[in-house]
Amino acid sequence: MCDHEAFLAGDCPAHVGIYLADETFTDQGSIDSFGERVDDGVMLVVEGDRGRAAFEKAIGEDPMSFARSAGDRDGQVDPDLTGGSCPEGEEDDDEGHDAHVVFAFVQEQLDDAEGIYTEGDVMHAYVQCACGVEYSEKWLIE
Repeated sequence: MCDHEAFLAGDCPAHVGIYLADETFTDQGSIDSFGERVDDGVMLVVEGDRGRAAFEKAIGEDPMSFARSAGDRDGQVDPDLTGGSCPEGEEDDDEGHDAHVVFAFVQEQLDDAEGIYTEGDVMHAYVQCACGVEYSEKWLIE
């Protein structure tokens, strides 16, 4: 089993991380039993296939489709994967730009690739903001 800290450290590349803000689900008690309670939500770390299925069941969207869509726009994702800075929120500074959903996975180092992938493991994180905007960020795990 992989916990939140181990996932953030890149120790569980076969798992996915899923953050769900409290507003994304109605039965808070049942989801809490599957993950770690964090500020304003729950962080789940689940083995890949089961995690992708859990994401799809919770959100109603295939996680890789979500990642492709969110990957079209750069934003800033919190290193603990429980929030971010919505690109729209930076422009109008309104309320309502909290992360609603975060989906993340680790890509292990690829020696035959280009860019940061040759330097080490890379965290890929995809966010849906409460305002509906989707964005992403990737970074080298240190």
